[in-house]
Amino acid sequence: MKKVIINGANGYVASNFINELLNQNYKVIALVRGNKKYSSSERMNSILADINDGDFVMPDNLKVFSYSLCDKNFGIEEDVLEEIFDQDADYYHFAASLKFDSSSKEEIFRTNIDGVENSINIFSEFATEKSRFLYISTAYSCGKTDEVFEERFYENEDISRFRNYYEQSKRYAENIVREHMEVKNLNVHIIRLSQVVGDNDSGITKTDYGIFDFAKRVHNLAYRNPNSVVRVKVDPEATQSLIPINTVVHYLMRTIVVQELPVIMNFIAKNAVKNIHIVNNLCKLLPIQLVADKTIERSEMNAIERIISIGMTFTGSYVSTNIQFCTRNLDKIVLSGNNYEANEHTVFKMLQYFLENLSEKKSENLCTKAS
Repeated sequence: MKKVIINGANGYVASNFINELLNQNYKVIALVRGNKKYSSSERMNSILADINDGDFVMPDNLKVFSYSLCDKNFGIEEDVLEEIFDQDADYYHFAASLKFDSSSKEEIFRTNIDGVENSINIFSEFATEKSRFLYISTAYSCGKTDEVFEERFYENEDISRFRNYYEQSKRYAENIVREHMEVKNLNVHIIRLSQVVGDNDSGITKTDYGIFDFAKRVHNLAYRNPNSVVRVKVDPEATQSLIPINTVVHYLMRTIVVQELPVIMNFIAKNAVKNIHIVNNLCKLLPIQLVADKTIERSEMNAIERIISIGMTFTGSYVSTNIQFCTRNLDKIVLSGNNYEANEHTVFKMLQYFLENLSEKKSENLCTKAS
């Protein structure tokens, strides 16, 4: 059975991918950064236990190693790296900083650019000739464009061509991978993910990124100001490319078994969800009336509306987008009849699960404080 090596292994997508790999008996090497509170193994065990509702015992086909992304050899001894890369393997680089603001530019670039450079250098030195390097990028490395975003490389551009430094850093990292492919003839591939959401079947959602970060802010505001009518600066007809976590995992599992992979694949939602559906779902689930208004200016907002606006520093960059993505390369590896798309109904299930969990945690915290 093929060995699969994953860095940033305790992240949302990576950990769900690992869970399925373990279920199918693949040999998995997980590279996880420990912290002052928990070891790398404890962090990995915790996230996999959460995915499996607490019913999880670390299996024999999973090995966890502590690493530091930007350190020489990841801070791992050479003989250990030789053991990690001792056979043909698929190596997935998930590690990334999800920060986006200008004040975090140095950290973003160090993690998302220098970290990728270091990672592919280590792969180049220690991996076998037939091993593959798969870099997990973002579909939003497209930046500000009105054209269809093709499954090809694009040149580096100035920050003015992007919504934030996260997008720009991912474009730069893709071109680092490209350079290693061209100069060193490495077997590399790039997977661009759009916004990953919850499970399309069960509705289980264990991410607070993107629309769920927005939902969390609206949730908190709704219970402090119930039955308020709140205008939000959102284009109701603009769309979000929401790809369910179970769909992403299915696609990733296909990359394991398909021998001749395209160089770049856009893992995106072919049928995007309109903002108005997300807004209407939140109105159904919370004691608040949201009104999507793409023309409202900050000077016209009341106090509650300004609070919402301030909390949309990141999501606000994507409320007027209708990005079109090419998926010809994705279609080459996906089995027909296995395309699971999010829609307004499945997104409702995800938001419902997410918000109910928020309310339960809020109640538990209140009970803890009261006792």
